[in-house]
Parts: sequence; structure tokens; C-alpha cells
Amino acid sequence: MDHIQTELLDIAFESGGPRDGRPVLLLHGWPDDATGWRGVAPLLEQKGYRWVAPWLRGFGPTRFLADQSPRDGTGVAIARDALDLMDALGWNRCAVCGHDWGGRAAYILAALAPERVSSITSLAIGYAPRGRFATPSFEQSRRWWYQWFMTTDAGAAAVRDDPERFARIQWDTWGPTDWFDDAVFAAVAGSFRNPDWVAITLHGYRSRWKPEELDPRYTSLRDVVDATDLLQVPTLMIQGGADRCDPPGESEGQARSFANGYQRVVLDGVGHFPAREAPQAVADSIIAFLDSPGVETQRNARAR
Repeated sequence: MDHIQTELLDIAFESGGPRDGRPVLLLHGWPDDATGWRGVAPLLEQKGYRWVAPWLRGFGPTRFLADQSPRDGTGVAIARDALDLMDALGWNRCAVCGHDWGGRAAYILAALAPERVSSITSLAIGYAPRGRFATPSFEQSRRWWYQWFMTTDAGAAAVRDDPERFARIQWDTWGPTDWFDDAVFAAVAGSFRNPDWVAITLHGYRSRWKPEELDPRYTSLRDVVDATDLLQVPTLMIQGGADRCDPPGESEGQARSFANGYQRVVLDGVGHFPAREAPQAVADSIIAFLDSPGVETQRNARAR
């Protein structure tokens, strides 16, 4: 594990692959952490990629540098963190692969800084034009119960009281569970003991559905996202066919939102955590996409 400081954060990250290899940024989801990429990353290394997998703000050993910094958990804040990390690493341009929250950040990066992102891959999360959350169908609302739960004061208090149990419910219900055991979850749950995990989690979800105070430093970035329907960056979407949080029907028919190529892969029998559940299939899909015509990743990596 390495650390690097940006203006706001001390970011912990794992990395590997040849130092002059083609750079790939791996952004994890919720409730997960950077170790979710450990099954995929070695396969990228074998193909010559230089990868970096950070713990997002509020997760694991990543820390805010100042107590007074707003604990903003929105996708725009996470995307800005990713750009700050790229700057600190000396990466002018890279491919971005993101799962869940990381996938949403990847879409936002494509809107904010298409010149910095050679391609994006999103696992489990479809694209929301203009970054807006539309009220879902009755069926999807049932799956997103945890989001409504957190918008209530009593629900938020319950999450504060037992964050690990709350996270475990999602692992147990978002797809097949034969890919993990108690020891695997316990190792990841350590990342949820970050002193800001609950604050980032609650803000990230509550701000989707009700007014919450937002960090003003990201106002101009939010304006850019709010004005963006069509993404200009080549995109791969990897969908679990047995995802019980965001099922395949929720990510269908989105190709019209991408101007420079869009591919979608559905992995049968895989739930909401594809990189953990089917790392070989995920890596094969990512590598085939990154090596395809029209997808360029520069060899400018010099990460620690």
C-alpha cells in the first residue's frame, strides 16, 4: 500500500504493473474497497498495464487532511478526487474502470475531463445523463430500500450505530453469495471503520433524494455535469446478469448516450460485485475493450 497527498486527502492506494505501462485507474464501489480489484489487477499486469486502485474518500486508510473539510459523498466530489490523484501521479491521460460508486465517478469524469480519460468501464451501474437521479419504478424502489432508509433520521442513526451490519445486508442480498465467506467480508469491513465512512455514505445517498449541504468547491463541476447528456469517451458497461440491486433491465438501451462507441457485456449468474465474483471474465472484457480499435491508452504512467 502507498499513500499520496492531494489538496484535500491523504489517499491510500494499491498499484502494480510495469511503471511505463499503459495506465488504468481502478475505482471501487459501495460498500466495498480497493481490494475488490485484486482478482482483476494481476490480469491487467500480464497485458502490460500499470494500474492504481485507491481507497475512495471515507474508506479504509484514506483520510481527509482537515477536520473542517465538508464530507461530501457525491459522485462529482469522488470524480474530482480521481483527477487530483491523476495529477499527483503524473498521469496526463488514462483509462478508468469503476464499480458502483466508482462507475458513476467514471461517467462523471467523462463529462468533466474527456481529454484526460481515454476510455471508461463501468461495472454494475448504468449512465444517468446530467447526473440526475430519476425516481425509479416501484420494482426498482423496492431494491433501493436502503437509500430511502438512509434519508430518514432514524434510518441514518441506525447506520451510524452498526455500519458493518448495514453493509453486510447488501452483500447478502445483491446477488449470489457463494463467492464470499465471513472472512472475506470481515477483511473488507475494516474499510468501513474509517471515521468518515458513515458521513460519506449518508451524504452520498441522502443528497440524491433530498436537499443536503454540498461542498461549494464543486459547484462549477456540478454545472458541467448538469449540462452533459452525451458522453464523448469510449465506454464499456459490464453488467451482472443476476444483479439484484441494479438488474440488467436498468442498464439496457443506453448506447444513444455515447458518441464514440459503447459496448455492454452481461455476465450470466453474476451479481452486483462482478470484479469479485468473476474476475477472469471482467478482466477479459476490459482487456479486449482497451485493446480494441479506437480505444487509446497512453504509456505515460509513473505511479509510485
